[in-house]
Amino acid sequence: MGVRHKIVQAIFRRNFSSYFSGVLGYLFIIVFVIASGFLALNARFFTANEPNLDQLTNWFPLLLLFFVPAITMSVWAEERKMGTDELLFTLPATDLEVLLGKYFATLAVYTVALAFSTTLVLVLTFLGNPDWGLLVTTYFGYWIAGAALLSAGMFASILTSNITVAFVLGIVISAIPVYIGKLGAVVGLGEWMEPFSLQEQFRDFGMGVIPLTGLMYFAGFTTVMLYLNLVMMSKRHWGADQSTKIGTQYGLRAVSVAVVVSCVTAWAGQTAIRVDATTEKLFSLSSTTQQMLRKLDSERPIEIQAFISPEVPREYVDTRKRLVGLLRQFDEMGGRNLDVRYVEVETDSEQAEEAEHFGIRPVRVMSERDGRRSQVDVFLGAVVISSYDKVVVPFFGKGLPIEYELTRSVQTVAQEERMTVGILETDAGLIGGREWQIVQELEKQYDVEAVSPTSAINRRDFDVLIAVMPSSLTDPQMENFVEYVRTGGPVLIFDDPFPLAFSNQFGGVSNAPRQPKPSQGGGNPMMGGGQPPPEQKADGGRATRLLETLGINWQYDRVVFDGHNPHLEFDHLPQEYVFVTKQDSADSISDENEVTSGLEELIVMYAGSISKRTSADIDFVPLFSTGATSGLMNWSEFVEEGGFNMFNPQPSASPKEDPNREIDNERHVIAAKIDGDDVDAIFVADVDIISDFFFQERSLSNLSMKFDNVTFILNAVDHLANNNTNIELRSRRKKHRTLTRIEARKREFLTEANKAEKAAKKAADKELDERKKELSERVKEIEADESLDPIAKQQLVMNAQRAEQQRLSLAEAQIDQGKNDKLRKIRAITNRKERKMESRVRYWAVGFLPLPALLLGICVFFVRLNAESSSVDPTRRKG
Repeated sequence: MGVRHKIVQAIFRRNFSSYFSGVLGYLFIIVFVIASGFLALNARFFTANEPNLDQLTNWFPLLLLFFVPAITMSVWAEERKMGTDELLFTLPATDLEVLLGKYFATLAVYTVALAFSTTLVLVLTFLGNPDWGLLVTTYFGYWIAGAALLSAGMFASILTSNITVAFVLGIVISAIPVYIGKLGAVVGLGEWMEPFSLQEQFRDFGMGVIPLTGLMYFAGFTTVMLYLNLVMMSKRHWGADQSTKIGTQYGLRAVSVAVVVSCVTAWAGQTAIRVDATTEKLFSLSSTTQQMLRKLDSERPIEIQAFISPEVPREYVDTRKRLVGLLRQFDEMGGRNLDVRYVEVETDSEQAEEAEHFGIRPVRVMSERDGRRSQVDVFLGAVVISSYDKVVVPFFGKGLPIEYELTRSVQTVAQEERMTVGILETDAGLIGGREWQIVQELEKQYDVEAVSPTSAINRRDFDVLIAVMPSSLTDPQMENFVEYVRTGGPVLIFDDPFPLAFSNQFGGVSNAPRQPKPSQGGGNPMMGGGQPPPEQKADGGRATRLLETLGINWQYDRVVFDGHNPHLEFDHLPQEYVFVTKQDSADSISDENEVTSGLEELIVMYAGSISKRTSADIDFVPLFSTGATSGLMNWSEFVEEGGFNMFNPQPSASPKEDPNREIDNERHVIAAKIDGDDVDAIFVADVDIISDFFFQERSLSNLSMKFDNVTFILNAVDHLANNNTNIELRSRRKKHRTLTRIEARKREFLTEANKAEKAAKKAADKELDERKKELSERVKEIEADESLDPIAKQQLVMNAQRAEQQRLSLAEAQIDQGKNDKLRKIRAITNRKERKMESRVRYWAVGFLPLPALLLGICVFFVRLNAESSSVDPTRRKG
């Protein structure tokens, strides 16, 4: 006989209504919602500056550990205590029907509580623009994880007739799946036990993905625990003389069910099947990739050999899982035209030698295992081979876009010939000697060649030219380069008024356009190793001829700053580290050009600013620019000039710690696309944007945020080379979502602080001018005194100047100290305003969250009170 739904429904109604018959049910819901609010909107929520539930997700298993037993503790224990369990079992209902009715009732109570907590979504929507797909999957993860632990809480309740004991047992039993990874670490099995932990299986849901393995895990756990409930319910049917034998049989059955569930979950994990609910669909193959795989030539089959460690540290489990999953999709969609070979590689094995033959070597990464930090060698690389070409991806780091790397590699080897990128030889030393990582990245897709500026540059020798720091070229070199630009050759130019990428070991910059060329050979005149002076830079480093040809303005010794900083963990960085984000303004990153249309955030350091010349006949399209809280500073305002020393004969310059910044409320263009009759260029007024750090971070993903610097560079090269197939795929990334309302208030605070700082500096300068004026007036008085002879007058003037200069120096130091004190006070006040605003938002939000549940409880109370009053005979009422 099957399950009778009417019986299950009747038991469901009985238990569900009993939970809300008193104040306790509503109280639990209100406590749950308030606790969720405090955990979701903690200090790290404002530091992360993202409208999501990541902070609550981190704490949610612990929250369930106390809330689930509070719901389930009375499910069986109360029945046994009141003796109603015997009455319940005498009903014409099977044990399974009773169990399902009670389970669905507790699940409904939990669902109601979780539904009331969705007021958090309203708060996130008020503060920013959240990803709705991510929020839906996150809440589904909360629901399915809670549903699994409810079955464990019911099992704890059926073991005792004491509600308090049932609550404690519920915590203990529920803690097993929550902390099984940590428990395994105690006995040295943490790596093996971690995949079975609730937190590990729950993590994908918080990323916006519904994985088959997670569904099977929670469904399997629920099945096992409900089966144990059913076993305990059936104990009343066991005879006293057979209880041991029957108990053993049921125990073996339970173990068998658990083993089957574990195997099914492990199989689900191997399939890598998942539903991507994020807005950007980052975990699904893009249409670009699918179209590329369909167009592969059957006469030129491609093989992907993936060399993968069978076991990887926890930090790389997701990367390995995603790589394997994507390779399976490539294999299935590529059909006969593409074959994927998986090679599991152990250190010092034959497979490791095969991998190293292709240039794939193990990467040593730091990992925490069983509470200990250690270094582990990991293979996560692939080689893509065709009869035309070969591309090697040595290592798929945590932050590397796997689909893009695979798609680009397949496209590259499918082509009969590669396109060529030329690298102009300048003082930047981009190619030759210590090769920059940008060159290594370009070599995965293009042939890369060095181009000498000492002779005429033939544009037919390559498809696009990259010039870094052309301001360092000499006169004849600049003439050759400008002539190439005049021919309309595609060129990507990076120049920088203060290139931190070339900082020397003494902490100063000695390769800025304003500074002279470094001496060749590094000879030290003081040690007798002098070298002839180097040839001077063309146009004194101003690149005047190049700028005239491009039709733009660029001042070689002026940098931009911007007070907009969406990452509080980096609030110690100076404002010359400019964070360019779309959230700051729709104009900060342009959507008009494909190079930047898909980008979300970049960072530049001590960058310059460019603009179109009024007389230039060009199409000037800004690619990205500063925000509204920005301005410009001249060389003397932000630089501390260094000198010569016996170890560092080149003049160097270091940034000032507290330069004088004045917001001009203008947006300053940092990069632009320039098109004209004879010009095809992209000019970027920053070199640090291509430093090795961003390529390393793109792979290793050590930061909590993702910068699009590398994506911008590669997009720019592809765009100029008219090779646009990868731009859309490369720019595919999670949208940078921030707490826009909080940021708007912080910008107001920053503007107010800047005005106050400007006023303080102006007052200090005025006071200093008055002191200087007093000295000048004193000198004039002495000079106007006709009773003094010239010698006495000169002596008095000298004495007055000496005395006043001493007083002026002291006054200047005091004024400067007072100014700095005021500035520190202004910044401290601004920081306090920001912290106070965050606290106010947090407490207002948390206070708002339980209001719907509280109002519902009050309404139900009055409805029931009215119903009870109406059912009483009027003659029996008081008064």
